[in-house]
Amino acid sequence: MVFLEEEVTQKVIALSVNTVKFTAYTFRLMLQKYLAAQQRGHDPIKHGKQSVKDLIGQNAGVTNIEITDGNIKSFERFARKYGIDFALKKDSTQDPPRYLVFFKSRDTDAMHAAFKEFLNYSLKEKDKPSIREKLLEFKKKLENVVKKEKILEKKKEKGLGESVL
Repeated sequence: MVFLEEEVTQKVIALSVNTVKFTAYTFRLMLQKYLAAQQRGHDPIKHGKQSVKDLIGQNAGVTNIEITDGNIKSFERFARKYGIDFALKKDSTQDPPRYLVFFKSRDTDAMHAAFKEFLNYSLKEKDKPSIREKLLEFKKKLENVVKKEKILEKKKEKGLGESVL
């Protein structure tokens, strides 16, 4: 039973080195480089939002979509939700600036789904009245109610004042 636990807890690694003479010093350098690589992280490939240069450097093929909406931050939320590696590039040459969203070609289906959900979200947000508009509307209604109550109070006071005489 003890042997089974040791097999589970021990880890085996395979390292290869091209050298003329394998010495203890070479072995130590090899282990130091391995440990340094482990500390930097297991996955050197970036995920999520990144620069265009980093995205192209992954050799996965890049595709882009043009977005004219300035509300690009809300799109980033949907891209993260679908696990898309993407890069944003702002094209300021046109009067309303446009944004190019670059993404990996293999993420095309996920990108279309994220973009579709983003558009639905954007349309819903445009249809919703703003909170300030709602507050102004309720403030006006409240003012009308208060005015009506004051008028009723004055009428009651006039009615009471006349009956006493």
